[in-house]
Amino acid sequence: MGTPQRVLAPWPLLLLALQLAGASHVIHRSLEAEAAAPPSVPASIVSPLLRTGYHFQPPMNWINAPMYYKGWYHLFYQYNPKGAVWGNIVWAHSVSRDLINWIALEPAIYPSIPSDQYGCWSGSATLLPDGTPAITYTGITRPDVNYQVQNIAFPKNASDPLLREWVKPPELNPIAVPEAGVINATQFRDPTTAWFAGGHWRMLVGGVRGTRGLAFVYRSRDFKRWTRAKHPLHSAMTGMWECPDFFPVAGAGVGNGLDTSERGEKYVLKSSLDLTRYDYYTVGRYDERKDRYVPDNPAGDYRRIRYDYGNFYASKTFYDPAKRRRVLLGWANESDSVPDDKAKGWAGVHAIPRKIWLDPSGKQLLQWPIEEVETLRGKPVTVAGKVLKPGEHFEVTGLATAYQADVEVSFEVSSLDKAEPFDPAYDNDAQKLCGVKGADVKGGVGPFGLWVLASGDLQEKTAVFFRVFKDGYGKPKVLMCTDPTKSSLSPDLYKPTFAGFVDTDISSGKISLRSLIDRSVVESFGAGGKTCILSRVYPSIAIGKDAHLYVFNNGEADVKVSQLSAWDMKKPLMNGA
Repeated sequence: MGTPQRVLAPWPLLLLALQLAGASHVIHRSLEAEAAAPPSVPASIVSPLLRTGYHFQPPMNWINAPMYYKGWYHLFYQYNPKGAVWGNIVWAHSVSRDLINWIALEPAIYPSIPSDQYGCWSGSATLLPDGTPAITYTGITRPDVNYQVQNIAFPKNASDPLLREWVKPPELNPIAVPEAGVINATQFRDPTTAWFAGGHWRMLVGGVRGTRGLAFVYRSRDFKRWTRAKHPLHSAMTGMWECPDFFPVAGAGVGNGLDTSERGEKYVLKSSLDLTRYDYYTVGRYDERKDRYVPDNPAGDYRRIRYDYGNFYASKTFYDPAKRRRVLLGWANESDSVPDDKAKGWAGVHAIPRKIWLDPSGKQLLQWPIEEVETLRGKPVTVAGKVLKPGEHFEVTGLATAYQADVEVSFEVSSLDKAEPFDPAYDNDAQKLCGVKGADVKGGVGPFGLWVLASGDLQEKTAVFFRVFKDGYGKPKVLMCTDPTKSSLSPDLYKPTFAGFVDTDISSGKISLRSLIDRSVVESFGAGGKTCILSRVYPSIAIGKDAHLYVFNNGEADVKVSQLSAWDMKKPLMNGA
């Protein structure tokens, strides 16, 4: 990914950091500030109770090619061994048997050859036909202009299931260089996992021409020597495409994943937009003879779907042959300040790995936390058949702790008759609508949902909720929102509302919500994974045993909690020896 920065604005520019394949993208408000953290950092911010319990992160400091190899899941991720801000980046390496418990190994890739001497940025892993893995990644050869080239590395000992050592053949590197007058050398990065079709290997590299983001295609017969195709796989007037990802999906509603080189009924092309710092994707068709991709929706490039409508960027998928699934890994940065990060000594976490598959409609992907996360659940607490009248709320009690929990709830609205008219001015801006119609703004049908990481007096609370509108044709339109505006009493925090519309049939009044709560992360899945929102929050009161969980209804229509199950979550092994 590109040049790091951090902004302080009520706008989605706050993410950008490491792709799970090795990204170098980081947004911090002031990466130039190297002075020690001032004593004004609130005590709650540096509390170990805000360090996530079951989301992946390194032992300390700043926290990308995932793959499965010989019984182990491997995660390579960007890491600064010298501090909790971006810089001094190496490819750290952790392994796991279940994508939940992780063991840290020594760094796998670090600057060591002329074509990466000033940085090892994003990349991906590909398994070759003989089972040997290969890593392709972006290297920086000139620090003054971030001159970017693509490199390749192979394991020193492919029989080692832990893949501890990697070599970069000098006779091969770099495998792709920016051609003068054709490719912007400062906007040429993040090679994808390769796929084999029509006698050639193909991989994509992100780039831009003017304001047109594009995915360059590179081909190879031997995976060693690569040539750029004349035309990109696809492009659109969206600005720079970082961290592209391209993979096949099985038929609509089929939960199994496909290996990257298998033929799919449909294909997914995803890019991380440098202009917005969000991940977007389209579903479409791939012509392997022409190496061209066409989205199903002609307007898809400009009204694209997001993996996650919250703090989620630089994502990467991989095929898991052990369970025949495609797994999505994404990254969430901090929403506090650089001085806060230095005081904490750590920054950045990964989202819980998600299984993804094509929705029965064929229009979008569904996402759900991998089943292994459920092994961390403690004894369940349940609520069933409880009706919330307008303005009512109740506390979910009985959890050992509500600040590290997994909650699944099914709602049933008594009637949609009182749904508010939808203002079409917000048709393409759910986040802005949520900012206007937040959790405390009473409505017709909703807002209803959860208050998580809440203090007993509700001074602090993060709301995850639904709100139902009716469009001009009388059809329900469902908004899902995370509202952290009252999540903390600590000053100078970035607390934006995040929101997306949910493409679901709510004519029966039924809708479900799942929230993974982990101290300073709230990761939510609406309507079975149709809409997902990850948010970073930093309570100053509602931490540890002082965190509470509530269900609320601020609408005029009754809402029934048909079924609620909540579990406190155990802490897994997180980068232990």
